[in-house]
Amino acid sequence: MQIQREIGSSGVSASAVGLGTWAMGGWMWGGGDDAASIAAIRAALDCGITLIDTAPAYGLGRAEEIVGRAIEGRRDEVVLITKCGLVWDTDEGRPFVGQDGKMIHRFLGPDSVRLELEASLRRLRTDHVDVLITHWQDPTTPIAETMGALEALKTEGKIRAIGISNASVEDLEAYRLAGSVDCVQEAYNMLDRGLEQTLLPVCRAAGISVIGYSSLALGLLTGRIGPDRIFEGDDLRRTHPRFSVQNRARVAEFATAIAGIARRHGAEIGDIVIAWTLAQPGITFSLCGARNAGQSIQNARAGELTLTADDLATIDAAIAAHLGPVAAAA
Repeated sequence: MQIQREIGSSGVSASAVGLGTWAMGGWMWGGGDDAASIAAIRAALDCGITLIDTAPAYGLGRAEEIVGRAIEGRRDEVVLITKCGLVWDTDEGRPFVGQDGKMIHRFLGPDSVRLELEASLRRLRTDHVDVLITHWQDPTTPIAETMGALEALKTEGKIRAIGISNASVEDLEAYRLAGSVDCVQEAYNMLDRGLEQTLLPVCRAAGISVIGYSSLALGLLTGRIGPDRIFEGDDLRRTHPRFSVQNRARVAEFATAIAGIARRHGAEIGDIVIAWTLAQPGITFSLCGARNAGQSIQNARAGELTLTADDLATIDAAIAAHLGPVAAAA
């Protein structure tokens, strides 16, 4: 049985382990396989994962289209998250990054937020999303204007909860002054723990859910990426310093150190990493990517694990002993 948690005070509950679909869009992941992605989504649902996270920017709509196809006929089983604020059909806002010959801009103008959501709803084949998150913050648009658009969409029933991502404490406070924030989505894993000193304490005090993405550090913490693995095409891991042969060796040492815990739980290293993430104070949800059905099934097992205090102490000691140099290389 998957652990269930509420998203802020929205009344919307979902599985603590969520499925992230960035890689399904192909961009920065060396391409994608739509059929395998659809199978991954359906396998996740079959295993009780209800939280599915996507965004227009993941392959310029490709990931959303895949999700829409995969959940057709099963929409009532899904707590669906998508995002807004990264657009490629305007020069407004702040230039951000190129993708497939187009320049993506960070733009959260009220009219743009509404147009983005309407396009997402068409791709996702639904009349509403459960959570709409501002993907990256736009310094050219007053936050109060963006929040006004989000609150209006909530009143209209097109979204059920509001979240922000890739934001500062100051951003969060500005959003809260203008409306109600249910969740914050930020990178969080054994190597990326800066959130513990910034947004996490604020969210805990305010009852705002934290959705941690990149729980497995782009796959590095699965224990399955050995020193001989070759990353191809535009896969961002091809040049990422964390994926050096030396760092992969350190992660292998970490995996060995917690292998006994995995065996006792009948689990894989990645399951233990995800379960550890969910055990951290203030972390409500853990987003994990999957590119095939097998990976979804594996990730789902973590949502059924409960680590003991001794387990957590052993894992923390292994993190300190083996992962410090990996984090420092980022």
